[in-house]
Amino acid sequence: MTLVLLLIILIYVVTIAQLIAGFNRVRKFEASAKTPSTFFSIVVPFRNESASLPQLLNSIRSLNYPIDLFEIILVDDFSEDDSVRQIYNWRMENGSFQTTLLENIRLSNSPKKDAISRAVPIVQQQWLVTTDADCLVPKDWLLTLDQYIQEQEVTMIVGGVVYDCKKSFLHHFQQLDLMSLQGATIGSFGMGLGFMCNGANLCYTKSLFQELHGFAGNNKIASGDDVFLLQKAMRKFPEKVHFLKSKESIVHTKPESSWSQLVEQRVRWASKTSSYHSIFGKDLAVIVFAGNFALVVGCGLWVVGSLPWMNLAFLFVLKFVTDYILLYKTNRFLRRKRMHYLLLSSVMYPFFCVIVAVLSWFGKYEWKGRQFSI
Repeated sequence: MTLVLLLIILIYVVTIAQLIAGFNRVRKFEASAKTPSTFFSIVVPFRNESASLPQLLNSIRSLNYPIDLFEIILVDDFSEDDSVRQIYNWRMENGSFQTTLLENIRLSNSPKKDAISRAVPIVQQQWLVTTDADCLVPKDWLLTLDQYIQEQEVTMIVGGVVYDCKKSFLHHFQQLDLMSLQGATIGSFGMGLGFMCNGANLCYTKSLFQELHGFAGNNKIASGDDVFLLQKAMRKFPEKVHFLKSKESIVHTKPESSWSQLVEQRVRWASKTSSYHSIFGKDLAVIVFAGNFALVVGCGLWVVGSLPWMNLAFLFVLKFVTDYILLYKTNRFLRRKRMHYLLLSSVMYPFFCVIVAVLSWFGKYEWKGRQFSI
């Protein structure tokens, strides 16, 4: 049994090493001094985000970008709080911004996909960029996207996302988990096999969306407005889909406030894996699950006396060192701050991963006050 567990961990290590090499191949982008010329439509789907929307809109107001070169399209998914009133108040105080408020039209099992599809027809020009209502965008967000568009022949740009953490273990656990996902995202693009992105920072052309027929083919899946569109784009135009490795374009979002909310969110994220178009994405998901499951099994065997503790420790250290390298590189790009609770999180994560995977196969999850079946 020890040899089987070791083989699984070695496969995991080799796979993560490939992602590390891919991460290194994605070059950092430094914006030049070109005159801004791209018109952006910022699309924000929202539901019950009264507390967050003013902060997002204020960060948009602070953008270092010509006001006549972007519009804001907000799509309300039947909010039950005073989110709409907050938008009206902000719009009255900031009338010089082009701001449109739409009501969502539900056509599928995915409220967010419906919201984006609702916005696309009124997008004024070519480029739209999506973010979430609980995010904060950096002041050079659009400027950096514009400079990249002027220098590269692209139709879709994937950007980085990071959490604004407090000093709790829960928040830093999520930060490390998100960094592992971001590291895998960047690494996969470096391998030419990009399969994952985050809708909190995703930019693409209206014509690409229309040519891919939007979200057709995965409307029955509640989440995945970002990754399914990305994977469709990678299948058709892989050379025109890039990751923008620039600190100036990193969007900040909020971590979940409880363990139950975190599990619900991660189950929602994991539930769409089986529907991936990307073979590499599916394979990576299986390998990551297998690597973590191997450590959980190893712990069980150690408890019953079937596996020496030194063998279990060796397996753990092998995985930990490999994960640390990817996390270290990703942390240097996203945050440049110390990683907290790294060892404790690494011990807990295999169990967390297995629990989320099992729930994503058999359970349900709640999202914005609604229940969704998997």
